Amino acid sequence: MGTFVSIEVDAPEATAKRAFEWFHLVEAHCSRFDAASELRQLTAGKRTPASPILFEAVRFALRVAEETGGAFDPTVGGRMAARGFNRHYLTREVTQGPGFDDGVSFLDVELDEHDRTILLRRPLTLDLGAVAKGLAVDAAARELRPFRNFAIDAGGDLYLGGCNPQGEPWSAGVRHPTVPGELVDRFRVCDRAVCTSGAYERGRHILDPRRGEAANGVASATVIAASAMLADALATAAFVLDPQQSIALLTRMGVEGLIISATLELFRTPDLRRA
Repeated sequence: MGTFVSIEVDAPEATAKRAFEWFHLVEAHCSRFDAASELRQLTAGKRTPASPILFEAVRFALRVAEETGGAFDPTVGGRMAARGFNRHYLTREVTQGPGFDDGVSFLDVELDEHDRTILLRRPLTLDLGAVAKGLAVDAAARELRPFRNFAIDAGGDLYLGGCNPQGEPWSAGVRHPTVPGELVDRFRVCDRAVCTSGAYERGRHILDPRRGEAANGVASATVIAASAMLADALATAAFVLDPQQSIALLTRMGVEGLIISATLELFRTPDLRRA
């Protein structure tokens, strides 16, 4: 997944190991950069049986795409590859050729709930990056939940269970988009995921699927939700929309969030609990 994962928990080593293993397992099923992944075996025009992991990731991605009117769309893989996001994070080898799927959308992906198959109606490349890491974080959190108090950090995507070592709710901060080392806000979080999409180290790497261009409506979008998969996907969608649309989306979806506009103005959902 191209990220470092850290876990803070007072639990047996075997439990922590199982939590970490979810990240490798989800990547093996959902990576568009690994030619051997289950995702890369999907072929246009062919109904392909899918594992529970891949099927759930695709189903969730399509659900969010529908909820956001296409502001979030998992069919951007080919367009991302065409823009140079086509190298394996470890080997740096090019793993995909130029994009060939302009004009496709989430409506070109069909799921059969009964047979658990995935059909790509047209040639396209799915990019599940905005849901797969969240899926792995949520699975790891389920492993750790019996131990109540824990923190998972997957490259800035967080799940914070219970309380911190001082017995208080965890504190999570949002980095300033342009000033290194500075925070623009901080929240107290308990049993929630916190995910941020922004133009930080990787620059503007999120596409607006509706226009096929780099999203530039906001500088940073942070979402606090009950699951990391939901928080990660909605943060990606909110990064594509303008600040007012983003806040309206997050409020409608029943999650909390902070949007930093391109001019560094702050927009918060009405129920955001700040530290």
